[in-house]
Amino acid sequence: MQFSVMARGLFTACLLYFLQAPQIQLDQQAGVFRLTGISDLSRPEIFNVSVDAPNVPGLAGQRRIEDGALIFVPSYPLQPGVRYRAVARVPGGPDVTAVFEIPRPDMTPTTVVSNVYPTASVLPENELKFYIQFSAPMSRGEAYSRIHLLDSSGKPVEMPFLELGEELWDQAIRRFTLFFDPGRIKTDLVPNQELGLAIREGGRYTLVIDAAWLDGDGKSLKTDFRKTFTVGPPDREPIDIQRWMVNAPASNTMQPVSVEFPEPLDHEILLRELAVVDVSGNRVDGAATIDREEKRWRLTPAEPWKSGAYSVRVGTAVADLAGNMIDRPFEIDVFDRVEQPARETRSIPFNVQ
Repeated sequence: MQFSVMARGLFTACLLYFLQAPQIQLDQQAGVFRLTGISDLSRPEIFNVSVDAPNVPGLAGQRRIEDGALIFVPSYPLQPGVRYRAVARVPGGPDVTAVFEIPRPDMTPTTVVSNVYPTASVLPENELKFYIQFSAPMSRGEAYSRIHLLDSSGKPVEMPFLELGEELWDQAIRRFTLFFDPGRIKTDLVPNQELGLAIREGGRYTLVIDAAWLDGDGKSLKTDFRKTFTVGPPDREPIDIQRWMVNAPASNTMQPVSVEFPEPLDHEILLRELAVVDVSGNRVDGAATIDREEKRWRLTPAEPWKSGAYSVRVGTAVADLAGNMIDRPFEIDVFDRVEQPARETRSIPFNVQ
């Protein structure tokens, strides 16, 4: 019994010694080194960190006392793949040394171009823009050097796109809007007179997105992306919603209501500008989808349809691939009009029976 008590006492003493002995830890998230277990904190210079290599100077940094620990804060962020040696020269005791290595992040490419709109394979000669959708957030500042337009011989088309000072990304940095240079579309502007149209009727072109484009984690794309298309005649006619066809669902079902268009329309504007409302003007909740090369919009309701009168509410900002809007052809004189048209709506009635 006496031996057991002594053994437990010895174990407890060893444990306390271990817990109270000087230790060095790395807080990788904060990027700081922490020395604990020393009672005398009056000499912070005893704690130093360097790269784990012969004959190298210590890292520049600051030391501070926090919650009974001595903290070393490097002046510059710690680098992945580098080994660091932290040394505490404890007065009256042996040096305490610890070596840490910051792991390298997994740089295996995972991000891809998930969609490019329009999806149609034939575009008008005065096509206005592309939407490039990525599977994950992207880096900024590379767009115009990573996107190319090639003609049928593989030769780059000279300056086809409008290169803005601030890239046009959605809030999630996953959708990039790429405009053709509007100045090359209108015949009386200098870019058109000097360079001509960027794409020409009857031509075949390929939009190329480089795999070297970095995503938000600094990794390249998994693969490059190519969209090949041919060019049809220019489209300068305004949208006529009288030519749209609404297919009404049956009551007490979850069938979608669909709207079919005679030509492809702007994908992102369709998502924003079309809605279904009931006879009281209340919006019908549901999931909207666009398919058939942007020639059909559908709304699947969140709840079964009730019998009655409804209407498709259409914002007049809806545009076709050339930027023509409802009752109004595209104008290039003021570029802001493309992005901020007057907010008006039209209605297309239908009945659910």
